[in-house]
Amino acid sequence: MTEWKFTAKEFAQTPELFASGHRACAGCGPAVALRLIMKAARGPIIATNSTGCMEVVSTIYPYTSWNIPWIHTAFETAAANASGIETALKVLKKKGRIKNEHVDVVAFSGDGGTFDIGIQALSGAVERGHDFLYVLYDNEAYMNTGIQRSGGTPMGAWTTTSPAGKVIPGKLERKKPISDIMVAHEIPYVATANIAHWKDLVLKARKGMEVNGPAFLHVFAPCPRGWRSETAKSVEISRLAVETCVFPNWEAEDGEYKLSPQSKVIALKPERKKPVEGYLKTQGRFRHLFKPENKHVREAIQKEVDRRWQKLLKSCGIA
Repeated sequence: MTEWKFTAKEFAQTPELFASGHRACAGCGPAVALRLIMKAARGPIIATNSTGCMEVVSTIYPYTSWNIPWIHTAFETAAANASGIETALKVLKKKGRIKNEHVDVVAFSGDGGTFDIGIQALSGAVERGHDFLYVLYDNEAYMNTGIQRSGGTPMGAWTTTSPAGKVIPGKLERKKPISDIMVAHEIPYVATANIAHWKDLVLKARKGMEVNGPAFLHVFAPCPRGWRSETAKSVEISRLAVETCVFPNWEAEDGEYKLSPQSKVIALKPERKKPVEGYLKTQGRFRHLFKPENKHVREAIQKEVDRRWQKLLKSCGIA
């Protein structure tokens, strides 16, 4: 893996492989994530995109925002499609029909297509060792089909299928630790990233493309429509997610965990870790948690965030 530096000047000069003109909502985190990730391309690249928000908004016929070969696939088959593309490229190279040394394959899917209905295809593809980068843009619900809860929806969040009422205060279950599950597959590279830290995201995307074998990139990507947040606050919310340790930034190379700079500073200076309440207050999906009768849910969320943070520190050899 090469040591790649990426400056703001280079960013401005790099072609827009995911271009403007898409139909994403104002403040859409996944749209920002896709633009940044495509800036990491090192040469010829093919993308496959499962059904979901980004597939719909970027390819409304007869228009497209993709300036690369791009393939739509079913909700649950992004990883399976990527493994087929990667295998076909190997065959074509062997037969001498393509001469490019590298043709990167990237699969994009949301949390519904990754945490839930696509996890079988993803697990199978990485177990087989296919060389591709899988990008999970995580807006924490099935946003494209009506804001239904997914395995990536956090505890306490309102969705249309985990409504907040007098008896049940939003989603009862914890968010599935999908990135740790991918580390357990013993693949070369797993990382979490965040649109608030753009350079970190781009560098991790490039690492994922460069490794020999499967790589998994979990990107925190707010959805103002589903989160009931202000459209101008998506980057601020993303930054808060890191500062509260709701979504720390880290990477694991060959199973070895390492905190990214944005989260390492909190580990070294714990006084900088902010209370989760500040993050929750930015989103209407958590509004019900601030009723007196739901104080225990807020406390449970803080306890869960703290537990996962300590577990991550231990994995990184810090705690």
